[in-house]
Amino acid sequence: MQDIQLDTLLSEDVTPENASQVMQALSQPLNEHNIRYYVDDAPSITDSEYDRLMQRLLKLEALYPHLIVADSPTQRVGGLALAKFDQITHLKPMLSLDNAFDEADFSAFHKRVTDKVGEVSFCCEPKLDGLAVSILYRNGVSLMY
Repeated sequence: MQDIQLDTLLSEDVTPENASQVMQALSQPLNEHNIRYYVDDAPSITDSEYDRLMQRLLKLEALYPHLIVADSPTQRVGGLALAKFDQITHLKPMLSLDNAFDEADFSAFHKRVTDKVGEVSFCCEPKLDGLAVSILYRNGVSLMY
């Protein structure tokens, strides 16, 4: 396969004839960036650059679903959990906002949460990328797992 420039990957100039090649070319850097981010903890591009590539691949897969391959970066989540972390089951699911780019995306997230766990309230704070915590308090004391 010949090298495809990033501009071509992100352009609208994808045809049914070259869609598979463009999708494969998008998957390669996404897979590499997933390893750098999730496994090596050493990302080499910004979240917005990564999101542009991923959104482009998602859009192409929506247009050409017959070309989706099992090892596409869109078909799996993150990387391997480090062995030093124990597996636990949360009392309530830890739901993710995923990528929200506008009010409609946030409204869809809110609906998913309330459909799953009932009415909730939100507290917004600056993003600490890659961190989530669930703490259960009983009578004002946190219960450690």
